[in-house]
Amino acid sequence: MADDYEDVSVFTLSDEREQVLFSKQTECTFMWTNKAGEPVGVIMNYVYRDGSFWLTATRQRARIPAIERDPRVAVAITSRGTDIGISQSVSYKGIAHVHEDDATKEWFYPALSAFVRPDDEAKQQAFADHLDSPGRVVIEVKPTTRIGFDSEEMFRGSAAGKTQSMLD
Repeated sequence: MADDYEDVSVFTLSDEREQVLFSKQTECTFMWTNKAGEPVGVIMNYVYRDGSFWLTATRQRARIPAIERDPRVAVAITSRGTDIGISQSVSYKGIAHVHEDDATKEWFYPALSAFVRPDDEAKQQAFADHLDSPGRVVIEVKPTTRIGFDSEEMFRGSAAGKTQSMLD
């Protein structure tokens, strides 16, 4: 049992719960560094496939030349806004690669559209069509380092969780 919350690294998110998080959360925070070495981040939709995070932006966005200059990036995903009901999060450091080929775009646009708009095929198609623009690229992030957190594990391993289980 934890006496305090100074070291929360022991309350990691299990692989199984991480996969549930990936299936329910459509947004992540994508982070990179600008020319001055300053951190920058934006909220983006993503697809997790084959061990990589896949995102998209137009080439005119500052993040594209930035990650081509320095491909070290990070992705953070939280359970907030989902029906998971507890606070879970996972962050990854990774290496980004910009894809401009048609084969990647052909699978990615429909996959992202289906993930973001799962209940409406017409809206999925409209979104995929909207994404298919001349300056758009696909960003693949291959994870290198993982930091996961599960508040349910923290609560279970705390004095507060022990007190609650005695009341049940």
